[in-house]
Amino acid sequence: MKKGIIFDMDGTIWDSSENVAKSWDIQVKKLGYINEGVTQEDIKGVMGKTMDVIADLLFPYTEEGEERNTLRAACEEYENEYLSIHGGLLYPEVIETLEKLRDMGYYLYIVSNCQAGYIEAFLKYFEIDYGTDDNLISDIECYGNNFLSKGENIALCAKRNNLDKAVYVGDIQSDYDSTCEAGLPFIHAAYGFGTINADVPAIKTFSELTKVVKKVI
Repeated sequence: MKKGIIFDMDGTIWDSSENVAKSWDIQVKKLGYINEGVTQEDIKGVMGKTMDVIADLLFPYTEEGEERNTLRAACEEYENEYLSIHGGLLYPEVIETLEKLRDMGYYLYIVSNCQAGYIEAFLKYFEIDYGTDDNLISDIECYGNNFLSKGENIALCAKRNNLDKAVYVGDIQSDYDSTCEAGLPFIHAAYGFGTINADVPAIKTFSELTKVVKKVI
């Protein structure tokens, strides 16, 4: 039986908000919006949303359409480059716990609402191999690749990798809602950015997952 654990990124594996904000602030000013800016709190407030929604919320001073999309694309591209060099704040014992989970027989995946290239930037910075079942991370998927909802991408990941059982680990309500849409069980990363309006298994640290996941799948 093939069992998989599918992870959210922000608020679950790492907190990249500080460096995402720095990269976006640089681009906003570089493109001429010198009186505007992006703060870490701005980024934390939109984590988990798709990039088009984030742009609508953070760039209300731009015209909807080409202007806003151009600024968003510039920020996305530079963010990926910036994070691949500067990284983000990895939660304690993430790498060690991922390795333990693989040793326990679980296959590991990442599904996020992020732009294309964001997950790859994370993997590059921390030098994590991915892409096959022989790697630490078997597969990845995101909104920026196919413009599907997170629920659709969670289901897609489970189906594409022929998982007999799978669970999604995330930190905010929309992660839980998307997991329900995909028809999978959910584990709440309670140390992350949000709360869940449901009675679900939870972990207070990433390392607790090695114990909790055995009770779920």
